[in-house]
Amino acid sequence: MSKISIDLSWKLGNGKMSPGNYSNEHEIVFTSKNKIDADSAPDWRGDEKNVNPEQTLAASLSSCHMMTFLALAAKMKWPIVSYKDNAIATLGKNSKGQMSVIKVELNPKIEFSEKFSVDSSEMQKVQDRAHRYCFVANSLSDEVKILVN
Repeated sequence: MSKISIDLSWKLGNGKMSPGNYSNEHEIVFTSKNKIDADSAPDWRGDEKNVNPEQTLAASLSSCHMMTFLALAAKMKWPIVSYKDNAIATLGKNSKGQMSVIKVELNPKIEFSEKFSVDSSEMQKVQDRAHRYCFVANSLSDEVKILVN
């Protein structure tokens, strides 16, 4: 079993610890060279220049899905030259009536080397397999949707 960790730090600063009077701005350290400034989403008084948890969830899912897809594609000897995604996290109330990320849409765009193509049915099968094998996707309880063009 692997353990993966981050370090998170927050300080009150000049605010007052009462509803609506403090900042959610904080720092997340992944490694000594990888740090991000984080905050709540702008809809919840966060600064849009900072990353929010919903974005990092979408990024984690997108990254995990891509790595899983690439591993499967490499086994099938698909000559992929680029992979891009625009992951969209949707906030709303889940089946328990709680605010949550109720859906994440992945929009992978895969480019192959010249003269290679895959039909949409085969691409959907491999995308579905990548989703089933992705550690992050297997950790989520609500809908994850992968849109293939």
